[in-house]
Amino acid sequence: MKVLHLISGGDTGGAKTHIISLIKGLNKLIDAKVICFIEDTFYEDAKAAGISIEVYKQKKRSDMSVVHELKEEVEREGYDIIHCHGARANFIGVFLKHKIKKPMITTVHSDYKLDFKDNFYKKIVYTAINTIALKRFDYYIAISDTFKEMLINRGFKKEKIFTVYNGIDLEDELEYVSKEEFLGRYNIDYEGKTIIGIIARLDLVKDHETFIRAAGKVLEKRKDIVFLLAGTGNDEKRLKSLVDDLGIKDNVYFLGFVKDQYSFFNAIDINILTSISESFPYVILEGARLKKTVISTNVGGISQLIENGHNGYLIEVGDIEALAEKINILLQDKNEIGIMGENLYNSVESNYSSNTMAKEHVKIYNEIISNRR
Repeated sequence: MKVLHLISGGDTGGAKTHIISLIKGLNKLIDAKVICFIEDTFYEDAKAAGISIEVYKQKKRSDMSVVHELKEEVEREGYDIIHCHGARANFIGVFLKHKIKKPMITTVHSDYKLDFKDNFYKKIVYTAINTIALKRFDYYIAISDTFKEMLINRGFKKEKIFTVYNGIDLEDELEYVSKEEFLGRYNIDYEGKTIIGIIARLDLVKDHETFIRAAGKVLEKRKDIVFLLAGTGNDEKRLKSLVDDLGIKDNVYFLGFVKDQYSFFNAIDINILTSISESFPYVILEGARLKKTVISTNVGGISQLIENGHNGYLIEVGDIEALAEKINILLQDKNEIGIMGENLYNSVESNYSSNTMAKEHVKIYNEIISNRR
C-alpha cells in the first residue's frame, strides 16, 4: 500500500509532531510519503527523522500550479490513498480530487471554525474556504470522539468518519538541555521554586488569560513559584498588559517561541493547558514523555487520557478558581507531582504510542480500499 500525505509545511507544535510520529509509525507497515508546500523547519525536522518528504513550493496560497505536479506524482507512483492535513492541504486536495480517481481523506486536527479566530480576514475568508473544501472529501479521521460528534452535528456523514487518537513516538531519543541551562537563557531565578508552565501559541483559543489570572490567585499567598508562558501570537500584547495590571511580572515570564520543547518540559514541574477547544493535544503527550503531570481543561478527547487525581487534573473551560485550587493542591504535596507524572507516562505508554496510532490508520486505509473495490 502507498499513501501520500499532504500538509502545509509551515506547521509547528502538535501538527508537526503528529505527522512525524505518524509517518515514522506508518513506514514500518506501508509506504508513506509527505509533500508540503512551504519549505520551513517542518521540512528540515521531517528529513532529519528519516521521512520521505518533498516540497512542491507555492508562490502564494492561491498558487494552484502544484496541483498538476501532484497529479503527475500520483500517477507516476501509483498511490492508493491521498491523505490531507490542515486548511491549505485541504484546499489543494479538493482541486487534486477532480484530476485523480483515488480516495481522499483528511484528518480533522482541530475545530476548523476556530482555526483563524484571532485574525478577522482569515476568519472570514479561510474558514469559509476550508469549510467548503472539507465537505468534498470522501472520508475523515477525527482525533477524538468529541470531534467526530462535532462533525456529525455539522452535517458530515457518520459512516464516513473514523476516530484515531493521537499517539507519540516513545522510541526515539529525546534531546534537551538541562534545567539550569534552559532557565539560564532567560535569567530566571528558580532556586527553591516550583516551575509551572504552559506552551501554546498566544491566541484566544488557548485562553492564557485563565492561566495568568489563576497564577495571580496562587501568588497572593506564596511567592515560591515561577510561571512560564512559551509561545508567540496575536494575544501577546494584551496578556503582557494583564500580567502588569495584576502586579505579578516578577513571577511570570514570557519566553517567546521555544524550538526545543523538550527542554521546556524538562525545566517545568507542572504542565498546564487552558484551551477552549482541543482535539487530543500533543502538548500533554510530549510532557508525559518527561513524566510531567498536567492540569488541563476538559475539552476534546483529553478525558480519555487524564484521570482526575491519578495522572493529572481536569477543570472546566475558564475556571480560574479551579485551576488555582489544583495548583495549590499539588504545591502542598510535591511528592504527588512526581507520582502523577509517572502515572501519566504509564498511561501514554500503554495506549497512545505512535505504533498504535499507525496501526489504526492502516486498518482505516484497508477498509477504504475494500469499500472502493
